[in-house]
Amino acid sequence: MTNEAKKLILGGTGKTGRRIVRRLEERGVPVRVGSRSGEPPFDWKDRSTWQAVLEGVDAVYIAYYPDLTVPGAAEDIGAFGAAAVEAGIDRIVLLSGRGEPEAAVSENALKDAGAEWTVLRCSWFAQNFSEDYLLDAVLSGEVAVPAGDVPEPFADADDIADVAVAALTEDGHAGRTYEITGARALTFAEAVAEIADAAGRKITFTSVPAEGYAAALKEHGVPDDVTDLLIYLFTTVLDGRNALPADGVRRALDREPRDFTEFARDTAATGVWT
Repeated sequence: MTNEAKKLILGGTGKTGRRIVRRLEERGVPVRVGSRSGEPPFDWKDRSTWQAVLEGVDAVYIAYYPDLTVPGAAEDIGAFGAAAVEAGIDRIVLLSGRGEPEAAVSENALKDAGAEWTVLRCSWFAQNFSEDYLLDAVLSGEVAVPAGDVPEPFADADDIADVAVAALTEDGHAGRTYEITGARALTFAEAVAEIADAAGRKITFTSVPAEGYAAALKEHGVPDDVTDLLIYLFTTVLDGRNALPADGVRRALDREPRDFTEFARDTAATGVWT
């Protein structure tokens, strides 16, 4: 049993959160995963659950669900930041959206709460092709989404987790905003081609109208809020604003980000695409 303060990971079962939890546990750092099924339970929409999860904690990672662009997110982030500061916690790492004005509002709400903050701005994850809504499309042999020729420097969730762990456990990251991307930008067609090559399978890419894509998601039972978020990301955020790779990984970790080809190779080796 240790009396060492815990790191609270909100969104600790998600793509970045579970990687952060694993890294901290491997280092022997006590961790608390904040979720509605956790002990104690945590719910963004039930503020009476907040105080208990903050007890015995000295740093927090926030991956807000479902996204910082949804109504009420900034209010929740600001209120939680204030509660954390009141509980004696001043180190908070926020996963934010690159090129999303709505996410910037939440960033400012956290800063206004008086916390010692670090912001990680990311956009499209490489792991969307292997752990999320694009996996079924890859397995089907056709990725059909409303994306054209705009390139995106897909961020690797392992890079994000490494930066988050550094910010949670080391000095020197307070007051910094890290824009985390991959080393180079690829169009969706190019990304799918790399995945097909790594997996040794024929996988095609098709650009489809946003309206048709939304209708297909609805037909498959995808909740309206998730559909709205995906359409926003495809039609608004994927407009070239994030096309240039950023230096967040290099600034935070003094190394280059993981390349998409490496991601595709290592992921194909797990068999998830076959």
